[in-house]
Amino acid sequence: MYQAQRMKLSSRFTAAFADRITWLKAPGIDAPPAQRDPHVIETVSRMLSDIERNGVDAVRRYAQRLDGQTDGAVELSAQEVARSGDRLPKALRDAIQLGAERTRGFAALQRAHLTDFEEETAPGLVVGQRYVPVGAVGAYLPAGRFPLTASAFMTVGVAKAAEVPTVLGCTPPQPDGRANDAVAYAAHLSGIDHLFVLGGVQALAAMAFGLLDQPPVDMIVGAGNAYVAEAKRQLFGTVAIDLLAGPSEVAVIADETADAQAVAADLLGQAEHGPTSPAALVTTSERLGRDVIAAVEQQLSELSTQDICGPAWRDFGSVILVGNRQDAVAVMDELAPEHLEVQTVEDDWYHDNLRNYGSLFLGHWSTVAYSDKGMAGTNHTLPTAGGAKHSAGLSVSRYLKPLTYQRITREATPLLAEAVEVISASEGMSAHEATATLRLRTYAG
Repeated sequence: MYQAQRMKLSSRFTAAFADRITWLKAPGIDAPPAQRDPHVIETVSRMLSDIERNGVDAVRRYAQRLDGQTDGAVELSAQEVARSGDRLPKALRDAIQLGAERTRGFAALQRAHLTDFEEETAPGLVVGQRYVPVGAVGAYLPAGRFPLTASAFMTVGVAKAAEVPTVLGCTPPQPDGRANDAVAYAAHLSGIDHLFVLGGVQALAAMAFGLLDQPPVDMIVGAGNAYVAEAKRQLFGTVAIDLLAGPSEVAVIADETADAQAVAADLLGQAEHGPTSPAALVTTSERLGRDVIAAVEQQLSELSTQDICGPAWRDFGSVILVGNRQDAVAVMDELAPEHLEVQTVEDDWYHDNLRNYGSLFLGHWSTVAYSDKGMAGTNHTLPTAGGAKHSAGLSVSRYLKPLTYQRITREATPLLAEAVEVISASEGMSAHEATATLRLRTYAG
């Protein structure tokens, strides 16, 4: 059975740091659970092949079998999407509006700092780059046990900040067959162009293959369950994707000045995403570490979601004691967590020295939930399972193609063409050589 990596210390790192770290709490499960279940892989592959071959009929069949939708994909009219907010309590409606504004605003700041340029690097040789948005994006907006209201901010709203012309959205039906009102209203405020009530693999396939009375999208984004994640993996190449994310992760660096109750609450806040979500504390204070362990157990007993948070903490929670800030950074850069909080008297030092994380939350007053719900404005679609060592999260730049160009005049021809002739001849690529030789002859004539 295939196994995915997870936010954990490698055996190589653990061996090298054996005398520098102490486990106050180790994960209850030593090996990561299987994420790429062969059954999931085979099921998704069969569904995608069926939908690609049989089109809308297959989409309708899966929608009825899996979600009880007799009509298949149902597009909500613009008026229905806009009115979804009318059924929400005012406080929730106002909070969604704030999150949409904050997230779109931060994306606009990012876009403003991605600037086109053109430069003459040698006489007659002008090179440049311009940012052009992808043509169409399909956003999956999950709405299961925990509807992720803010997902529309991060996917639809940021795409619109990048000036993507067309953004489709799919969200699974609720038990009554309708879209979740909060999710639909968040999509409306984020600028969705078309919203369909359709869930699961069939939703991603329908957007990718152009089965929703719209052309195929160029890119699919958004979170989902194991089947949705596997569908994104298999559709990559047919379309672009944002990233392949596993269970949500959180890690905290804290010293003796941190509030154990706050640290514990923040660890459980992300463990609530699912029973396989890792949560880690790296601390320079043994007292704080043990206080956090006690606080987690006390807070668990008071949570309505203890059936989720409890197993996550038991099986994938850890508390690691280190001797100094340098070792704290070394451990955390190895973990490369999706979300990283720093609660110390040296937050600025950690900010300057940490390198591997999806998004950073500095100081006691910062908590991951502020970003999760869109209030901070930063994107919560972030790399997991060590992906932060090499990749960043979803941002406005992901929806933009940095297109390069060159403009070359007669004046620049001799230097360029002669060098290309030499290299092409050495490679045995006579057609390449001829393109340069032809221009040299024209130049000479």
